[in-house]
Amino acid sequence: MVEIAICLAIIGFALVAIIGVLPYGMATQRDNREETIINQDATVFLEAIRNGSQGLDDLTNYVYAITNNWGQFDSSGKLLVSGTDGYTYLRAYIGGTAFTDPYLTNGFRIIGLLSTPEYTDPINGTPINNLLNGGYSNHIVAYVRSISGPAVEKPPQDNQLLQADSFGYRILCVNAPVAVDTNLYNPVLYHNGPPAYTKQLNANLHELRLTFLWPQLPNGSVGSGRQTFRTLVAGQILQTNVPGGGGMPLSFYQSQSFNNAP
Repeated sequence: MVEIAICLAIIGFALVAIIGVLPYGMATQRDNREETIINQDATVFLEAIRNGSQGLDDLTNYVYAITNNWGQFDSSGKLLVSGTDGYTYLRAYIGGTAFTDPYLTNGFRIIGLLSTPEYTDPINGTPINNLLNGGYSNHIVAYVRSISGPAVEKPPQDNQLLQADSFGYRILCVNAPVAVDTNLYNPVLYHNGPPAYTKQLNANLHELRLTFLWPQLPNGSVGSGRQTFRTLVAGQILQTNVPGGGGMPLSFYQSQSFNNAP
């Protein structure tokens, strides 16, 4: 009996140790699965944005909201006004006005919003290279249900409870002009503006940065997952469409020839 009691005690200690380690193993497996999904989905969005894709309508099953937290600055760097524009499948909320027309109804609008330049002109909304003369700063955030992952969570699944429990994340999307020495814009040093080479570089080369934050939690916050993907895109960002209802212009990368100017 004594030997059996000792054996049971040893087995009990071993089981306690195994049970204590099990949650760490399951958490590691979950983290690895989520990172794999993020890496796969990042490839889809990077390729779609930098190629100016306009027919990826399947994205409407996964991108359920996009926001633009914008601010207008003057030439001294002072914030003049700020706000948030919001877009969903059912409606858009732009400049403080709600529009009930469906908005995120196709991939054209989704990619067009995600390609919004970081800096835009306050008058016509065209891309600008910096805020030295004032302008708008745009902060685009997409709310996404994972494209990769278990098939049971994917369309045509329309169970809202299952959709809410599926893995989701946010994307901070930045389309920034390539960094150059801002002294080149000093009118005292360069009376005719920056050199032609700098102008062409700013107009034809951009850095696309996608920062993924995950998981999207039911209370509206996000977990601790963070990963940023970067790529250089050779091409201009051009407006190709101004949607109805007063919406912000849609922008797309357009490939351009880049010549070494004197």
